[in-house]
Amino acid sequence: MTAEQAAERTAEQAAPGPAPVRRMRRAERREQILDAATRAFARTGFAATGLDDVAAEAGITRVMLYRHFESKADMYRAALDRACTRLAETVGCDNFDGDSIPALVRAASADPDAFRLLFHHAAREPEFCDLIDTLTVASAEIAQRNLAQRIPAGPWLDWAAHVIPSFTTEAVIGWLDAGQPDPELAAERIDQAVQGIIEAARSANS
Repeated sequence: MTAEQAAERTAEQAAPGPAPVRRMRRAERREQILDAATRAFARTGFAATGLDDVAAEAGITRVMLYRHFESKADMYRAALDRACTRLAETVGCDNFDGDSIPALVRAASADPDAFRLLFHHAAREPEFCDLIDTLTVASAEIAQRNLAQRIPAGPWLDWAAHVIPSFTTEAVIGWLDAGQPDPELAAERIDQAVQGIIEAARSANS
């Protein structure tokens, strides 16, 4: 071996190799998959989205999905449960007050896919609508308890308590679909429409 060849070999041995790939912890991988699943399901819904779509979105193999979820339904349910938990953390689950609509707008803006998945797609999926039904009942009860201070007891209070939560979520989805115009004013404008519903219910009792 010549001196030149020896120098080349020494340089090759000293050169840094490729950086080792950091393996995700199980919890991190699960969150990555749920992020990808939320995006994929929010585009086309449960029935039209396959596991291959989720795997491609996550940049992993389909086999990897099965290491974390037993089935597509299991994954969908986990994505919905996570969306519910995060929404409750942002919006709260006990009061309907002056910050409720701004908090709802903030939650939708922070994660539009999760919001659409929860209030648009899941509500139309028979296998998962029980979760939305539970949310609907709870929202109506909270609204009724808080609106009772402004609307006399009776059928129009019941009407407003059911209409306002449904209207508000649909209004936020419509805002997302419109490209989130005037984000600093969105909550105020949705609230103006809600006040109109409240006034309609009050005038019906006069």
